Amino acid sequence: MRPQLPPLSTLRAFEAVARLGSVSRAAAELGRTHGAVSKQLRTLHDHAGLPLFDKVGTGLRANAAGRRLAAAVGEALDTLAEHYADVVREARSPAVHVACSVSFAMGWLAPRLPAFSAAHPDVRLRLSMTSAREMREERDADLTILWDRSAYSPADQARAIRLADSAFGVVAAPDYPARLAGHTLTAPRRILHDHTSRAWEEWSSATGVRLATETSVSFPHTHLCLGAAVGGMGVAIVERRLAAADIAAGRLVAVGAFIPFEDGFAAIPHRTKALAPETRLFLDWLKAGLEAD
Repeated sequence: MRPQLPPLSTLRAFEAVARLGSVSRAAAELGRTHGAVSKQLRTLHDHAGLPLFDKVGTGLRANAAGRRLAAAVGEALDTLAEHYADVVREARSPAVHVACSVSFAMGWLAPRLPAFSAAHPDVRLRLSMTSAREMREERDADLTILWDRSAYSPADQARAIRLADSAFGVVAAPDYPARLAGHTLTAPRRILHDHTSRAWEEWSSATGVRLATETSVSFPHTHLCLGAAVGGMGVAIVERRLAAADIAAGRLVAVGAFIPFEDGFAAIPHRTKALAPETRLFLDWLKAGLEAD
């Protein structure tokens, strides 16, 4: 049970008088009459059972108890006003709920979101970053961004909106003993993705290159696969946009060519909701950015 408080209107009047030192000035700020504010103060004094002001000339000055209460009330009113403004702003601003892998969010999307927000300040974005497996269970997102749609239902695949080409290639640390000779890529270890191994199969089919490895290791996220490759744990296959920074910095080298995959990147819209204007806006921005990159 909450502790008993005096009427909130009395606290608001009290804080204004304590801050301004005058009933008249407080009344003007609050848009109330002098008599109404004075009545609020009397009600608060009666409720508290102790004086909160000292008379100073024609004005009022908060005493020790009054100053302590005024500081607490002022802080509470500021917090309330801030949260109220947040609620109103969020209620009035359209939001787009986007689901994507952690790796895509960290490696491509997040660095570009400030540009989207600057261009479209009235559109809020809500990101759900998860694994490829958990993305298949997502039911609330306005858009689910992905490249591998093979595990999705035929209905979801039919609704998918193609965004841009995707290109995958094999990468490894510069000193890792991986060798591509003819149609065979030899390496001690292959790095797999826990929830989508299709990239290796498509790359091998598209290039005609057979992978000869002794062992394999698996991770649930692409950025972990990349980190393992940088650390010299094996060869990984990744989309070129996600590997670009590591390749440019010399942390990784391309062992095999980056090959376009037919399906490319896509966004699967919500199963029942129609695309809202702000969702289409984000979709167009996303498509343009992926195509230009």
